[in-house]
Amino acid sequence: MRLRIVAANWKMNLRVEEGIKLAKEINDFVETYPMEGKRVVICAPFTHLTQIVSVVNYWLISVGAQNCAEWERGAYTGEVSAEMIASTGAHYVIIGHSERRKYFNETNEILAKKVSLALKYALIPIYCIGETLEERNQGILYNIVKEQLEKGLFFLDEENIKRVVIAYEPVWAIGTGVNATPQQAQEMHSFIRNLIKDKYGISIAQQIPILYGGSLNSKNAKEIFNEKDIDGGLVGGASLIPSEFIEIIKAL
Repeated sequence: MRLRIVAANWKMNLRVEEGIKLAKEINDFVETYPMEGKRVVICAPFTHLTQIVSVVNYWLISVGAQNCAEWERGAYTGEVSAEMIASTGAHYVIIGHSERRKYFNETNEILAKKVSLALKYALIPIYCIGETLEERNQGILYNIVKEQLEKGLFFLDEENIKRVVIAYEPVWAIGTGVNATPQQAQEMHSFIRNLIKDKYGISIAQQIPILYGGSLNSKNAKEIFNEKDIDGGLVGGASLIPSEFIEIIKAL
């Protein structure tokens, strides 16, 4: 049975004290809610990681970063390495979010380096893939997603690919208020799982959690999570509102 995950991506929001307050509210709920086979992940800014780790229940909530450097260490002012993230007690890291691809020109080749380093330091990558509206309208959405997987993840061996979480986030749905329909999301999730099956076999394909992200909220989460190949969500704006995020956890 695949692990079902709701991951919060706080992006560049919240002061440290606000992040601690929000994490405590989420933690208080999760400690009273049946979570067998489920996990909450809070992906916070680098500045918050150590303190968020200290206030949540390790058995129910994991903490993650939103990015890591493509280098292991060295003279890269302002960068934060996978090793440094792991030293905070965090266990996950988002890699390849569309905002990183767009604003920081991160290529699939760069992201492959980040995935390797994350795994080296026992971090679980949440590897993001997805097409733009233009790419969807051109009918090349499956080509784009396939390339992102092949270049960013499919160099991994069988043992390491099983340590990865994949997040399908159609770029046109991120922060727009327009989410993919459950049918659109399921079609892509099924396509992704079949690519994994073709590369690594059906057993491994059935083990890897694939999350949906893109304008996910308390109103649409249940319907989306009910699709057979969707194992949870990567939540942006709604994760900053305790009541919203809690309802999404309930929908898992």
